[in-house]
Amino acid sequence: MGASLGHGGRKRLSGLNEINVTPLIDVMLVLLVIFMVTAPLLTTGVSVDLPKVKSAPMQTDDTKLMVIVTADEHVYLGKDEITGDVEGKLKTNARLADEKELYVQADENVKYGVVLRVMAAARAAGVEKLGMVTDPLTVK
Repeated sequence: MGASLGHGGRKRLSGLNEINVTPLIDVMLVLLVIFMVTAPLLTTGVSVDLPKVKSAPMQTDDTKLMVIVTADEHVYLGKDEITGDVEGKLKTNARLADEKELYVQADENVKYGVVLRVMAAARAAGVEKLGMVTDPLTVK
């Protein structure tokens, strides 16, 4: 009744029906090494001269807690000098612990490292909002 067609006269192709992924893996590893070598080169600093711009003065609230850094590197929290133990005094300040907001006002002649140490001490004391107070050139 039924006729057997068998293979229908077609030849079966024998061979590999899989893709060889070894060359693809080799290319991926080479690209990975290239990116690993070039990534640190992309993050190095470039020396630039920052622009001097005029800006409109911001509305500030005089009731905000402020750290003042003077030209002779003395640090004040409000009117109290905290030069000796900046981080300790900031950590024990109840208002700072409650508000977690602090403004840094530094003299333009103070060393950059001193300001960074004060900012790092503020971050270590739990400050979440840290602002820099400046005296901007006003726009006419």
